[in-house]
Amino acid sequence: MPDPVAALILLLAATRLEDADREEPTLAQRIKTGDRTAFREFFDRHHGRLLGYVRSKGVPPEEAEDIVQNAFLYIWNHRDRIDPNQSLRAYLFRIGYTRALNHRRDTAKFDDATEPQDAASSNRRTPESDAMAADVRRQIDAAIAELPDRRRAVFELCVLQDLTYREAADALDITRKTVENHMRLALRDLRDALDDPR
Repeated sequence: MPDPVAALILLLAATRLEDADREEPTLAQRIKTGDRTAFREFFDRHHGRLLGYVRSKGVPPEEAEDIVQNAFLYIWNHRDRIDPNQSLRAYLFRIGYTRALNHRRDTAKFDDATEPQDAASSNRRTPESDAMAADVRRQIDAAIAELPDRRRAVFELCVLQDLTYREAADALDITRKTVENHMRLALRDLRDALDDPR
């Protein structure tokens, strides 16, 4: 069976955790001035990722789509408040995160049964390799689920949703240093959990 720690390291290596602002300030500025083409570009770039993130919080598909649509609508309707020097993507994820938490509170049905589909598939899959991959994925998912709420939120935003530390800090309304600390602790906790098969 493949080493779960090695699998986690591969997952982390496949993501970019550097703290570089990838959101173009000019795109935010164009949206602020009412440029519908720029808004459509922003929507196309981030809709799927935000939807996946909201769904990962246990929000059913229809409600998740509503939350995401409303998040984009909120940004468009309040475009005059956009600060091009701040990450618009982080702001979008903050709206999605908050609304997912509100949904959890309002419905009291926060259900972890919905798992995102694994987009990676191999051309040489066998039943044995599928079973091993599924087992590793379950171990990783279980280890992530055991993280404290804030630490898990930071890990999901930075690793699974590819936000920078600064964007994750903005989305969660915490400092960048707090994000760094949570990521360090999350990686330690995950390594410990995956090293200990129990």
